Amino acid sequence: MRANDGSARTRARGFTLIEVLAALVIVALGMMGVIEAVTQSARNGTYLREKTLAHWIAMNVVTERRLAASPPAIGKSSDEVEFAGTRWKYDLTTTQTQVETMRRIDVSVRQADSPEGTSLATVSGFYGTAIGPAGGASVTWAGVGGSGPGGATGDPNNGTQGDGQNPGGNPGTPPASTDE
Repeated sequence: MRANDGSARTRARGFTLIEVLAALVIVALGMMGVIEAVTQSARNGTYLREKTLAHWIAMNVVTERRLAASPPAIGKSSDEVEFAGTRWKYDLTTTQTQVETMRRIDVSVRQADSPEGTSLATVSGFYGTAIGPAGGASVTWAGVGGSGPGGATGDPNNGTQGDGQNPGGNPGTPPASTDE
């Protein structure tokens, strides 16, 4: 028999209350960080949705003004619109450019209940006749370009690629379409 057999207690293995509390505090701090990250992600998603909708509204306003039969009046105006279940307010500023027949259109969009001067999206566009119709004018860069849809000015092959039967074609342009 041992001398200390009855007086010595064997220590039980396990966690103390302080160790359990420390582990719970660490887990709680980690969970708070995760919850904050999820909340921030949801806020970012909402902000990006609102910004996208505001941009669409601004593009719609610019497009409507550009398609109008008469030029937009020079000055500032604002209006409200219902879009995607939300009231939006846009501020429209039209200014005369240095080109007599061109006007610049700037549109800023915000939610209707947002304070004045804040905007989620701003889009600029132009209204005028200074830009020629599509395919009507051509540009010449380093001898390549043309006076019409066929190809380069002065090109005997009218922009078609040389194919053996028509030597000397412009290799920089694709062959002409032969839809018959």
